Amino acid sequence: MKRLLVILFFVFICLGVNSQNNSSLTRILFVFDASQSMYSKWESDTRINIAKRMLSQMLDSLKCVDNLEVAIRVYGHQKPVPPQDCSDTRLEVPFRKNNIDEIKSVIQKIEPKGTTPIARSLEAAALDFPKSTPSRNIIILITDGIEACDGDPCAVSIELQKQGIILKPFVIGIGLDADFKKTFECVGQYFDASSEKQFKDVMGIVISQALNNTTLQVNLLDINENPTETDVPITFYEKNTGKIIYNFVHTLNNKGNPDTLVLDPLMTYKMIAHTIPPVSIDSIKLTPGKHTVVGTNAAQGFLTVKANIQYFKETKCLIRQKNNSLILHVQGINELSKLLIGNYDLEILSLPRLYINDVNIRPNHTTTVQIPNPGMVTLMFDAPGIGSILLEKDNKLEWVVNLDPESTRQTFVLLPGSYRVVWRSKNIKKTVYSIEKKFTIKSDTSIPIIVK
Repeated sequence: MKRLLVILFFVFICLGVNSQNNSSLTRILFVFDASQSMYSKWESDTRINIAKRMLSQMLDSLKCVDNLEVAIRVYGHQKPVPPQDCSDTRLEVPFRKNNIDEIKSVIQKIEPKGTTPIARSLEAAALDFPKSTPSRNIIILITDGIEACDGDPCAVSIELQKQGIILKPFVIGIGLDADFKKTFECVGQYFDASSEKQFKDVMGIVISQALNNTTLQVNLLDINENPTETDVPITFYEKNTGKIIYNFVHTLNNKGNPDTLVLDPLMTYKMIAHTIPPVSIDSIKLTPGKHTVVGTNAAQGFLTVKANIQYFKETKCLIRQKNNSLILHVQGINELSKLLIGNYDLEILSLPRLYINDVNIRPNHTTTVQIPNPGMVTLMFDAPGIGSILLEKDNKLEWVVNLDPESTRQTFVLLPGSYRVVWRSKNIKKTVYSIEKKFTIKSDTSIPIIVK
């Protein structure tokens, strides 16, 4: 009866996984401990016999899972101790389709003999995953002991994750003292199997987590911390590698709630919402099989820069956060931009440039900045020459624009203000022959200036 219940449990796992599995290829490498200590007595049998039996039953349940390949690496089974051989690790069955019966046959022949080279086994495992086909690479380490050689399993695991070779491993500790848990938490997600029953349950949980996606809801919070902000492009990165995993445009469903994503729960994500400026969540960890909700402040308002389009058709406005030189956005005249609430500095690319600082953006409100209508000046010269237009402001002169050295007639659209044109004929090589003329620009007026 007990055996029947075990089999039924794994059949249930099989059916559940098969209905929720990814369309992409998943590869699971079992790293199996066959060190001498696995002969130790454990409840009804030895640790090795119980592990063999449970793993074989689990492998049977995986035969029905699509887009899955499995392999097994064993350590501690080739060289007896003493002496200690820390190179005792071998890929017994590589990844390929329909190899589960082969793996089961190999498992039954394993005889524990040697030491526990976990770090070297993890290093070697990096080469066990084929590079020809992209896949989710998962390691399930089954062990009854800690590292017995000079390696550092934590450092190896973290480096393999950073390189994107594997996802965070699962570690199943068979009959280990609770004190050893901390030893493995840095290696991967640790599961304690202190009894046969726990071991059976843990095997099912680990496989289910390895193969099933889970759901995530992203709340973009308004000023009242309600998840009402939306219509923002969002990017998910794999935190360790920086690889782009998923892009989408945030939306609210028909009930007005943020829509739900389906993601791989074995990855740790970094999320960037492409608001102006962007907001981010540096680390998102999902619990397999459990709906996760994350939120970030994203209250927004609107900005428009109004002006007579006749004069400013091609003019742009540069937007920066207050007291920050970084350009966040380039906006056209009379366009509407959505910004995070806060204060911004504007630079209008008119002649002369117009700087408007400390513009406040409020939630769900449109802030309007009005540019005064400019005037026009037409400069006429009796010969091609070199010169500039300068703005007179607060008893200082500011450069506005250089003149075309090949043209004798030039027209400029200028904001209202007091100006000077300073000019010298190209053919005259003496500074004293420079010519300076003052003029004033008023809105919606046009004036001619003869310079000679």
